[in-house]
Amino acid sequence: MLAATTGGRASVTQSSKAVFLSYASQDTGVARRMCDALRVAGIEVWFDQSELRGGDSWDQKIRQQIRDCALFVPIISAHTQARPEGYFRLEWKLAVDRSHLMAAEKAFLVPVVVDATTEPEALVPTQFRDVQWTRIQASEIPAAFMDRIAALLNQPVAPHMGSTERGASRAPPRRLPVVSIALSVAAVAVLVIATAMPGGWLWPKPAPKMEADTASASVATTPAAVSGKSVAVLPFVDMSEKKDQEYFADGVAEEIINLLAKVPELKVIGRTSSFQFKGKADDLRKIGTTLGAAYVVEGSVGRFDKHVRVTAQLIDTRDGTYRWSETYDRDVSDVLMVQEDVAFAIVRALQLEVASRIFRRSQSAPPTVDAYDTYLRGLHARDRFDQRGFEEAVADFRHALQLEPSFSPAAEATASTLYYMTESTYLPSESGFNQARAAAEAALKLDRRSSVAHAVICIINTAFDWDWSAAARECAIAARISPNKPFVLQAVAVQHMALGEWKDAASSIEAAIANDPLDPAMYNIAARIYVRAGRVREAETAVRRSRQISSTFAFDHLLLGITLLMEGRATEALAEMQQESGPGAQALGLALAYHALHRDMDADAALSRLKAENGSDSAFSIAEAYAFRKQKDAAFEWLDRAFAQRDNGLYSLKGAPLLRNLEGDPRYKAFLRKMNLPD
Repeated sequence: MLAATTGGRASVTQSSKAVFLSYASQDTGVARRMCDALRVAGIEVWFDQSELRGGDSWDQKIRQQIRDCALFVPIISAHTQARPEGYFRLEWKLAVDRSHLMAAEKAFLVPVVVDATTEPEALVPTQFRDVQWTRIQASEIPAAFMDRIAALLNQPVAPHMGSTERGASRAPPRRLPVVSIALSVAAVAVLVIATAMPGGWLWPKPAPKMEADTASASVATTPAAVSGKSVAVLPFVDMSEKKDQEYFADGVAEEIINLLAKVPELKVIGRTSSFQFKGKADDLRKIGTTLGAAYVVEGSVGRFDKHVRVTAQLIDTRDGTYRWSETYDRDVSDVLMVQEDVAFAIVRALQLEVASRIFRRSQSAPPTVDAYDTYLRGLHARDRFDQRGFEEAVADFRHALQLEPSFSPAAEATASTLYYMTESTYLPSESGFNQARAAAEAALKLDRRSSVAHAVICIINTAFDWDWSAAARECAIAARISPNKPFVLQAVAVQHMALGEWKDAASSIEAAIANDPLDPAMYNIAARIYVRAGRVREAETAVRRSRQISSTFAFDHLLLGITLLMEGRATEALAEMQQESGPGAQALGLALAYHALHRDMDADAALSRLKAENGSDSAFSIAEAYAFRKQKDAAFEWLDRAFAQRDNGLYSLKGAPLLRNLEGDPRYKAFLRKMNLPD
C-alpha cells in the first residue's frame, strides 16, 4: 500500500496529486522501485514500510488514503493471482466502490501488470477490465509510465536525470529543420463540401461541434478491420508549468502524424479522429477499436524557456503493452528533429522497413524558431473554426513567411485556410478563391510535393473553375504524393463525383473514412455520393453516422431529409427539415417536404422565402426546388442564373437527386455540354 509520506508520517498532503499503489507483499520490491521512480519525477506517492502493519488505526488510515488519493494503481502479478485472499483485495474493493461515485470520463483506476499475467486470466474486479492496463517489466520502470501518471494527474513531470539511453541530446542546429506539414484535418470538416447543401452551397458561420460517438454504422461506413500496421497519434499533453503550450504540444503530435503518413505500408489515422480524444481518459482498447488502430502513440511536451522535453510511447491497444518509449531533452530549436526521431523509432518498433530518406525535409534551410512557433500558433487559431480564428491563422502564417520566406508549410497552410474561409463566405467567392489559388501556387514553388496545395487547386478547379481536366490532373498528383491522406482522398472523391464517376468517388471516400473514421465530413460526402449512385439506404446510414459523431454538423438534417424523400418517406423528411438551422437550408427543405406532402400553400411560402433570402447567391438550390416540383421552365431559368452567378453548387450537377425530373429534357443535356460535363 503506497500513498504520500511527509517526515516519516503517512499522509496525503494534496489529494489532487497523490497516488496510491496497492500490491501483494511479495511485490514489495517492484512497488518500491515504482515509488522511487515516481518520486524522482515529482509525483507524490506514499511508501513508509514502518506503517505496513495491522490494527484498526492502520486500517482506517488505508481507507482514508483510498478515499483521498487522485489515482489508484493496483499492481497485478502472479503473486496476486496466487492469493485469492489478501488485504490488497480489500483495497481493490474500496477503490472500485469509490469509482462508482465518479464520472465515467474521470481517470482513477490505473491497473499495472508487472509480469506475464494475461488480462483474461487475471483475478481482478470487473471494473479493472473496463480501463486500459499498463504493462511494464518488474525490473525497470519506464519513463513513459511516469509521464502517463503525470499526464493523468495533469501536472508537469520533473526532468529525468541524465539517462543517455532515453533520447540523449545532440548539438542543436542553429535553425529548425523543415518537415512537411499537412492541412489540419479537423479543419477539413469545414472544407470540401463539409458545409455544403446537397446540390447547392449554403454556408454556416459556426464550426461543427465534434461529439465522438462509437455507435456502429453500415458496412460502407464502418472503420476497417484493425490492421497490425496501423497507428493513431493521440494529442500530446502540455506539461509546461504554466499550461500555456497547448498549441505547441498539438503541433508536435500533428507533425508526427504527417511524418508517419509518408510510410506507404502504415495506416495512420487522421488528426480529426485521433484528436477527438483530447483530454479524455478513454480505454486504449476502445480507442483502438473505434479508430481501427492496432497501436496508439501517446506523449507529452514540456517547454521551459529555450528547453523542450518530449516524451512519446507506442502502446499496443490490444493488450496495453508498451512497444517503445523514449524521452528527449533538447534545445527548443531541435524540436523538429525530435519529431523525426520519434516517427522513425515508431516505424522501427513496428518492424517496417523504411529508408530514412522518406522523412527527408523538403528544403535545405530550416525555419527559425520564431517562424515555426508563429506557424504553430496559426494552426491552433485555425482550429477554433470561426472567422476570427481563421483571420488570426492567416495573419500568423503570413508572418511566419515574412520571418522565413522559404517555409513551405506556412505557405501551404495559408492556401488551405484562405480556401475554407471562402467556402464559409468569410471572403467573397471570386477574390477568395483567387487568393487561395495564388497561395497554393506559392506553396508549390517552395515544395512541389505539397499534396495539400495540389488538392486545394484540384477543388478550386472543380467547384469554381469547372475545369475538369485540370482538376483531375491536380488530384492525381496529390494522390500520388499522399495516397492515404484523408484530405487528398476527399478531394479525389469530390472530383470523381462531379464527373458522375460514382464507383471511383465511393471508393475514395470510403478509403478516407477508413483513415479518419470520426470525421463527420467524410460521411456527409459519402451520403451525397451514395444518393447519386442510387444507393439511397446507404446514404441514409452515412448521414445518420455523421450525426452520431456531431449532432450539430452543417446541413445534416437537410441531407437526411432529402434522402428520406428519395425513399418516399415525406413525413419523416419534414421532421428533419424542421430541425435544420443552416442559413437558407430550412427554407429549401420545407419547400421540398411540403410539396411532397401536397401542402402547396406551405410549399409556395417556403420557396418564396428561399428566393427572397438566397436568390442572389444560391440560384442552383432554387433550380433544384423547381425541378423537384416538376416546374421545368422555372428550373432551367434558375440554372442559367446559377451559371451566370458561377454558383458553387453547379459542380455537383450530375446525378443531383433533386434534378432527376429534368434528365429526360433535351435542355438538360445541353446544359451539361455548357458545363463541359459528359452526358
